[in-house]
Amino acid sequence: MSTNGTGDAMIKGIGLDMIDLDRVEKVLAHNPRFVERILTDEEQKLLAKYSGSRKVEFLAGRFSAKEAYAKANGTGFGKELSFTDVEILTLPNGRPILTKPKRLDEQVFVSITHTGRSAAAQVIIEEVDRRQKEWQ
Repeated sequence: MSTNGTGDAMIKGIGLDMIDLDRVEKVLAHNPRFVERILTDEEQKLLAKYSGSRKVEFLAGRFSAKEAYAKANGTGFGKELSFTDVEILTLPNGRPILTKPKRLDEQVFVSITHTGRSAAAQVIIEEVDRRQKEWQ
C-alpha cells in the first residue's frame, strides 16, 4: 500500500466527467430503462423525489459522478465494474457520498455540480493505510 511514510493517505486516482443535460433528457425520453441501468434502487428512490429539469440534473449528475469514479478507479465500466456497482447517495446536508463499492483501504470524495446546460463531477480516491492507523 502506498503512503508517504507518515501513514497519511495518498491519492490513488482522480476522475472528472461532464455531460450535457440535453443528452440525458433525450436518452431518458427514448429509453426509460436507462434509469434502471444507471441507478441503484436507493438512488432511484432519491430520483423519484424530483421532477422536470431537476430530475434530469440529478440523473446527469449521478451518471457523471459514476463515470468520474470509474476513471479515478482506473477500470472504466465493463467486466469489473457496472454503473449499479457504484452508489452515490446524499447526506442530510446535501453532500454526495459514495456508499458502494465500500473499501476499507480507500476514502472517496465526490463533488457534483450543475449548470443550465450540463452536469459535471469530480471524484478523488485516497488510498489509506489502515495498518498505520492502528498503531497511532
